[in-house]
Amino acid sequence: MRRGLSACLAGLTACGVLCGLLVAAAALPVVGGAGITTNRVARTFVDLPPSPREDPLPERTVLLDRNGRQFAQFYTENRKIVKLDQVAPVMREAIVAIEDSRFYEHAGLDVKGTLRALVTNTQAGGVRQGGSSLTQQLVKNILVEGAETEAERDRAREPSIRRKITELRYALAMEKKYSKAEILERYLNIAYFGAGAFGVEAAAQRFFSVSASELTLRQAATLAGAVRTPYATDPSLGPQRRQRLRERRDIVLDRMAQLGNIPVAQAEAVKREPLNIRLKPEPGGCAGSAYPYFCLYVHRELVNNPAFGHNRAARERLLARGGVVLRTTLDPRAQRAAQRAISSRVSQEDTEVAAEAMVEPGTGRIVAMAASKRYGRNSGDHRNGPSTTYNLPADVAHGGGQGFQAGSTFKVFTLATALGRGWRFDDGFMTPGRFVPSSGYFDCHGHRVNAPNAEIFNASGEGSGGPQSISTGTWKSVNIFYMMLERRVGLCQVVRTAKALGVTRADGTPLHEVPTFTLGVNEMDPVTVAAAFAAFGARGRYCRPMAIVDMVERDGTRVAVPPSCVQAIERGVADAVNHVLSGVFTRGTMTGQDIGRDAAGKTGTNNGYTSAWFAGYTPDLAAAVSLGDIRGSYRYPLRDVTIGGEYYGQVQGASLPGPIWVASMEAALRDVSPTSFHHPDMGRFGGGYTPGLEKDEEKEKDGEDGRAGDRADGWAAEPQRRHGLRGDRGHREWKSRWRQWKQRHRYR
Repeated sequence: MRRGLSACLAGLTACGVLCGLLVAAAALPVVGGAGITTNRVARTFVDLPPSPREDPLPERTVLLDRNGRQFAQFYTENRKIVKLDQVAPVMREAIVAIEDSRFYEHAGLDVKGTLRALVTNTQAGGVRQGGSSLTQQLVKNILVEGAETEAERDRAREPSIRRKITELRYALAMEKKYSKAEILERYLNIAYFGAGAFGVEAAAQRFFSVSASELTLRQAATLAGAVRTPYATDPSLGPQRRQRLRERRDIVLDRMAQLGNIPVAQAEAVKREPLNIRLKPEPGGCAGSAYPYFCLYVHRELVNNPAFGHNRAARERLLARGGVVLRTTLDPRAQRAAQRAISSRVSQEDTEVAAEAMVEPGTGRIVAMAASKRYGRNSGDHRNGPSTTYNLPADVAHGGGQGFQAGSTFKVFTLATALGRGWRFDDGFMTPGRFVPSSGYFDCHGHRVNAPNAEIFNASGEGSGGPQSISTGTWKSVNIFYMMLERRVGLCQVVRTAKALGVTRADGTPLHEVPTFTLGVNEMDPVTVAAAFAAFGARGRYCRPMAIVDMVERDGTRVAVPPSCVQAIERGVADAVNHVLSGVFTRGTMTGQDIGRDAAGKTGTNNGYTSAWFAGYTPDLAAAVSLGDIRGSYRYPLRDVTIGGEYYGQVQGASLPGPIWVASMEAALRDVSPTSFHHPDMGRFGGGYTPGLEKDEEKEKDGEDGRAGDRADGWAAEPQRRHGLRGDRGHREWKSRWRQWKQRHRYR
């Protein structure tokens, strides 16, 4: 070994790969113990392997709003790959000067450089110059990046002659495969510079808030100095590390001056300058996004949706490796409108949480997701109020929680089912003051699901009853009327209508097919409810909620994600539903609260005030707002509460979710031309008959109430017989019950 080393030292200019290996081996311990002879080494370099496998480097996955502006990014390694001509020439000179000054002269192994670095570093008592060529360093980084286990990563880093031989063989193979420019480009993109920045572009942005093409001499020398010991010179870890980084920068400047890249005077002048590090935050994930709930939905959609990979492992691999750009459905204007409407009425400090989702009818595009809580982990600093890691507007599959019972918003599915089965707007029947669902309810498996021990009351409590029609029962959200209507049209039929409109429980479990289904006993999330209501705005066309419009892959390939839609409800039936639900704003629970254009919706107030909702829509936009206590809606009902600084004896759908909906929709649609609902087919849906209701309507026409609806004879005239009330006496009894109902009924 000594004779071989002496021969190399005596004739460096002619020394080749074998001498280089011997020099490198001499710098390593236990060489003799490796049992490697000169002949075996020579044979090792006769037949070179292919260059190492190069998997795509991990990059950032970028999320863009509908206007093309970035609002979030995911990454396992903060990296953005750039071409060599996108890197400032001074940066290329600096990295070559300090790491491999003979880069353009050797074929992957620099014997002179290795010896020079060995002598220089020995004299300095530390690492001042790189001993391995840039190609060797590139190989090492490739092997580390490609390792699938920690053991493979350790083998790629181990200080052994065996690893060194492998690295050298690959380096020679790469020099045959790539040009010097291609090798330098790959090296600058794979190298770690510290502070979480991989590759020169991310490093330039992270250290100096500039792109790699804009780097100055001072900045380039700093980055070139960091690459050798990125952890020891990490400027984000305190002043001592920054001082080490400055020392490394000055070494680079001296080396560039020594090689003639820059004048000595210029190097000395730059050395007198401070580092001027301006660390630019590069938040990864959703906590640092301006729109964290939407970001989280996109993240989960990317992992869960088969459109982005044939299995979950492939989709997770896509997310981990990154390098894709996702254009989303997020509309910043609608998002701001929703967030401001919530924040102005519900405080971050409140244990009651409001959440809203906005969905575009006819496409299913989610344009906004907002909540009253700040998203993220609690750090102990509560200046901005406690945080949450649940995606409050979404279901469990998209990072959400268990959701809140949807309440009377579910009556819309019974309404649509009844209209589809031949009921007219004024068809109805007499309702009692209390109701026990003891018979007549069957789930979709044909099982009886009656609840003989349950008692159902209207919002006014026991004793309130009277005649109700499809229209009045909806406008005033009469529980008993809808329980009886659900039984008449069939519980399973109502469930099927809801499922056709995309209704699934927030926790992913099967829907509870029970008699109180129409009263909204299933826990829901705003995205799902908004998408279901959006279908009515689109004349019965239901579209699965979507957050990603298209994906641009690393190679520039654009993969479009089309809407997934189906005609779930007959158009005419949807028009009729819109007609009835429009009355909620003019004659029902939201009277006096409107948005100045055609709109329809439904309030939802749950039994015991455990939660409150409002869901509504126009032909252009739909939204759903939920409100409940984040600590548990059953343990902490919405009674005697102070929310957003305002006291509420009890929170109903119209008292807080309704105003949030109105404010957000007004702002979101401010610059959108109004679109009207289609007029319903009055020959099919107009008229109808509810015994006893016509007497009250006559009073309304005289000005007592001012809430008269369309009325005509219809098929539902038989309730007289069922209730045993006939003739004038029967009409007087209905009249008496109606007065009692009017006096005692509270709107819901």
